[in-house]
Amino acid sequence: MIWTIIPILWIVATSLKSDAALADPSKNMFGNFWPKSPSLDNYRLILTGGASELFNPALLNSIIICLVATFIAVLLATFCAYAISRLDFPGKRLILTTALAVSFFPVIAMVTPLFNLWRQIGLFDTKIGLIIPYLSLTVPLSIWTLSAFFQQIPWEMEQAAQVDGATSWQAFRKVIAPLAAPGVFTTAIIAFFTAWNDFVFAVNLTSSNNARTVPAALAFFTGASQFTQPTGAICAAAVIVTIPVVILVLLFQRRIVAGLTSGAVKG
Repeated sequence: MIWTIIPILWIVATSLKSDAALADPSKNMFGNFWPKSPSLDNYRLILTGGASELFNPALLNSIIICLVATFIAVLLATFCAYAISRLDFPGKRLILTTALAVSFFPVIAMVTPLFNLWRQIGLFDTKIGLIIPYLSLTVPLSIWTLSAFFQQIPWEMEQAAQVDGATSWQAFRKVIAPLAAPGVFTTAIIAFFTAWNDFVFAVNLTSSNNARTVPAALAFFTGASQFTQPTGAICAAAVIVTIPVVILVLLFQRRIVAGLTSGAVKG
C-alpha cells in the first residue's frame, strides 16, 4: 500500500505547487515533496482557466463514452456468460478461449485498420467511434469474468423456480440476476476502469474535442511557453480524473468485495 500511495501523494503534491515552487526546491519542504504554500492555481487553470476549453469537454466525453461502453458490455456479457455457464453447446470452450485471447490482443495492432475504416464510414472523431473499440476491450473481459460468477450459482435454484411455474426469463430475472449482482457490479467496475484509462484508441481515433477523452487530452496540454512543461496542470487533471473512480469504489465497495470473494469458500 505504501508503494502505491507514495506516487499518488506525489501527484497530489505536485498539483498543489505553483510555477515558482516547481522551479525552486526551496519553496517546498520534506525534500521538495510538499509545497510550503499550497496553491489551487493548477485546478483553476484546467477548470476555469485557459486549459478548461480542452479539459472540461474531454472530462464530459470520458464520462459519457465510458458509461455507455460499460453498460453495453456488461449487458451483452451477462447474457453470453449465462448461456456459456448454463447451456451445453458445441464451441463453448472456443468462445471462452477466443474471449480470453482477444483480451490480451495488443490494442496498438487494431488502431491503424480502425483509423482507416472509421475515416471511410464517418465514425472518426465521434463518440460511437470510441464506444465500439472500447467494446472490443470490455466485452471479452466481462464475458470471462462473469462466466466464473455464474458457474458458482447452484443450478438447482433455477430449476426450483421453473418447477414453481416461472419461465426461463423469470427465473433468470428474479433468481439468477440478484444472486449474480455482486459479480455484475465487479465486472462493471473493471470494464469501466478499462475504458476510462484507455489512451491509444482515444488519441488515434479523435482529432478534436468532439470525442477526445481525458487521457488523450492530457497529451495536448501546453505550458506558458514552448520551454515550460505543464507538469502542475497535468497532475491536477490526473487528480480530478481519479475522483470518479474513487467515488465508484466507495459507493459499491461492498458489492465489489462480495463479487471478488464469491466462491472463495464452500458452504
